[in-house]
Amino acid sequence: MSKSFATLAALCASVFVVGTAEYLIAGLLPEVSADLGVSQGTAGQAVTAYALGVVIGGPVVTIATARLPRKGLAIGLMLLFAAGSALSALAPTFTMLLAGRVVSSLSHAAFLAMALVMATSVVPAHKTGSAIATVASGFTVATFLGVPLGSLLGHAAGWRAPFAVLTAITLAAVALLALVLPRQQAPATSLRDELRVVSRKPVLLAIATTAVGLSGVALVFTYIAPLLIRVTGFSPAAVSALLLAYGAGSFLGNLAAGKLTDKSMTATVRGVFGGLTGVLAAMPFAAAWQPTAVLAVLGLGLLATATIAPLQGLILHHAGTAPNLAVSVNVGAFNLAAAVGSALGGFLVAADALRWNGLVGAVLSLTGLGLTYLLLPRTRTTSPADKAAISTAA
Repeated sequence: MSKSFATLAALCASVFVVGTAEYLIAGLLPEVSADLGVSQGTAGQAVTAYALGVVIGGPVVTIATARLPRKGLAIGLMLLFAAGSALSALAPTFTMLLAGRVVSSLSHAAFLAMALVMATSVVPAHKTGSAIATVASGFTVATFLGVPLGSLLGHAAGWRAPFAVLTAITLAAVALLALVLPRQQAPATSLRDELRVVSRKPVLLAIATTAVGLSGVALVFTYIAPLLIRVTGFSPAAVSALLLAYGAGSFLGNLAAGKLTDKSMTATVRGVFGGLTGVLAAMPFAAAWQPTAVLAVLGLGLLATATIAPLQGLILHHAGTAPNLAVSVNVGAFNLAAAVGSALGGFLVAADALRWNGLVGAVLSLTGLGLTYLLLPRTRTTSPADKAAISTAA
């Protein structure tokens, strides 16, 4: 087994752990509510607290740790994550649960940013997209496997059990990282270098594309289950099977996008956002008939995570030797997109417009597509030419 493969595998496994924790609590709100004596609405703030920790705390932690050696930082961030998970598992009050969630969230964006940067450092330049997709696949597996299994364990053994198991798995991931990660010296870049990168126009446009374009996906996916049950007429069991298929599609779509990004970042990011726009616009009409609804869900799954590799690849290309803060901010943009999209979808559902969520989501994805034309010049070329063209856009 090559060193680069071992490094990517260890980082992917660690990202799986972090990704599972992010949404695990969402499936355990009734149990948390009953055990800690709060309403389910209040219990839901544990999701919000984590998201805010990622969006706000991620860049702060990234800046504070910018000059630390990479291997030690990776292990330290995962130990911080384990501490937060353990605190959540043992929390005697809801306040302590929130504290545990925030502690875990502080390592989220910083670790993912470092993992993506480290992944690209152990592969040739023409394999950057594939390396990013390999590490990011940990999140897609967490979505369709880790979170459902954690929820099942929570329902059977109490909501604390999944956090206890997650703590143990995190410590196992720490041991794996300690074993296989190569030693890398601290970056020689300064805080000023990192801030200068984030303020570059192409980087800001890439972050905006992430936040705006992917909010359309979140708007629809957050309420996909009630749409399929109320409008399409699927049973809850059938919806669960469809969501598993959606997750499998996301896993495959992410890896395929990584390969395509190695050939052309420009074509990949525009193709994905164009496809998302079409699928989201068709969703209200596809939902009226079960066979077309299945196709729409599968199409959305294939495209939902396919933006990760090209967008992160663009940021890494422009970031040069100071990529950590920019990648961390873009990780926060993914979370911001999820929060904004779910909130907008909630307003539409409250207005009895559940079926038409897809049209609003399509507008947002189309806006993301439009931003790529500001970010990237028109080009039909492959990756080397793409890079030269992107450089001129800066």
